[in-house]
Amino acid sequence: MRKKKDLKFKSRKQIAIIVDGECEFWYFEMMKRNESTLNVSLKPKLPQKKRLSEQYNEIVESAKHFDSVFWIVDFDKINEEDRTKSKGQKSTVQEFKEYQIKLSKVDNVKIIVNNPCLEFWFLLHFEKTGRFFDSCEGASKQLKKHLKDYEKTQKYFTKKDNDIYLKLLSNQKNAIEHSKALGDFDINSPQSAISEMFEFFEKKHKLFA
Repeated sequence: MRKKKDLKFKSRKQIAIIVDGECEFWYFEMMKRNESTLNVSLKPKLPQKKRLSEQYNEIVESAKHFDSVFWIVDFDKINEEDRTKSKGQKSTVQEFKEYQIKLSKVDNVKIIVNNPCLEFWFLLHFEKTGRFFDSCEGASKQLKKHLKDYEKTQKYFTKKDNDIYLKLLSNQKNAIEHSKALGDFDINSPQSAISEMFEFFEKKHKLFA
């Protein structure tokens, strides 16, 4: 009997999502709440700021235990860390590039970049745009033309029966098409508007269809 249970458990697809930020955490938490059949683990289990190296180590460890691992990256945060580094310290962009190369060799890991941030993905639910915002504030300002009450708070993101995932769900197919049209992130072209979230949702559909 135990062997049968083990086999059944192993046959279930499991994905891990590594995030660095409260908004990403709340968004995927609401995805889990509204799509209760998904077998998804969010890491860290509570929203908290982690260094790039800590996130990388979390991904490497998670790849040993999950069918698919997604690392959700807001590139504006990497640029911000770069600007605040002391002279002589290693570039955060270069550090991220090294992790990109290493993780490209791990079959079940996918890096998902939003440039500048997750709000640009939200914006693509309403607009087909390739406009580059040099800050998340710019993307958020444009988003508020469509979600006038938008705010980066847990209360707003997780409101019962009107959470951020539900607010956007009816336009999700548009967002996937719009983000796909922008292509993949190129670290050598950091001034390009990008959201690779389409890759996450396409993979999710294949795993849980």
